[in-house]
Amino acid sequence: MKKYLNLVKFSHTIFALPFALVGFALGLASVQYRFEWRFLIGVIGCMIFARSAAMAFNRYLDRDIDKLNPRTSVREIPAGAIRPQAALVFTMINAVLFIITCWFINDLCFYLSPIALLITLGYSYTKRFTFLCHVVLGLGLALAPVGAYIAVTAEFSWESIIYGLGVLTWVSGFDIIYALQDDDFDRGHGLHSMPADFGRGKALMFAKLLHFITAIAFLVNAYLLYLQGQVVWLVISATIVFVSSLIIQHSLVSKDDLSRVDQAFFMTNGISSVLYGVLIIASILI
Repeated sequence: MKKYLNLVKFSHTIFALPFALVGFALGLASVQYRFEWRFLIGVIGCMIFARSAAMAFNRYLDRDIDKLNPRTSVREIPAGAIRPQAALVFTMINAVLFIITCWFINDLCFYLSPIALLITLGYSYTKRFTFLCHVVLGLGLALAPVGAYIAVTAEFSWESIIYGLGVLTWVSGFDIIYALQDDDFDRGHGLHSMPADFGRGKALMFAKLLHFITAIAFLVNAYLLYLQGQVVWLVISATIVFVSSLIIQHSLVSKDDLSRVDQAFFMTNGISSVLYGVLIIASILI
């Protein structure tokens, strides 16, 4: 079990889960909807199954590449801890569980589940042909708040879509920062990323642009929550925390200094997403 949790980096669920729960809370706040445990369990289950399928498939597909890269050669498949076929079976089991869970939630979730899997699993192919792989990864995680809202209401909302846009650009931006570590390797092996295709300087500029859009999206949602009469000081505090984290992570990394990439990627984004989620959910449900 520990090997498979490491394979899918289960602890990284912390990035998207708070926003799935924000989408869930937004759905509950809609008129005539009440809390039901089956929806909450379903949302969390969908997050775990979809993410586990995507990560396991990524590790399976990249096993030969990971073996060549000194930074990734210690991962479970190239290190021999998990067989490639076992990782593929694990992927299929989680994909099936995701679809089944969506079926139990509502019809719209079920009908959209293959599209969600196509995006999350398809991401693993994108770095073989486009530098926009970061955006596809962001799109996969952006489904979290939108999908959670649909789980409760069986319909779309502009508010959840704006949250999705914020998550898309947030994840895309910090994935570009993380990819700085492998730009030379990617370039030498015909793989694509913003740093590999355009250099570290331009990649960081694009990451900043994406995070600027993130900040705008979260400010818009803060205004929408204010109009709905949510607890203002909680909304303002959450927005300040998250936007500040965007600024901090860019101050930690430069094109000539990658020594704090892990700090920018894991600590800054992980802590800010949890704090933001807690404060926004509290503002909605209090």
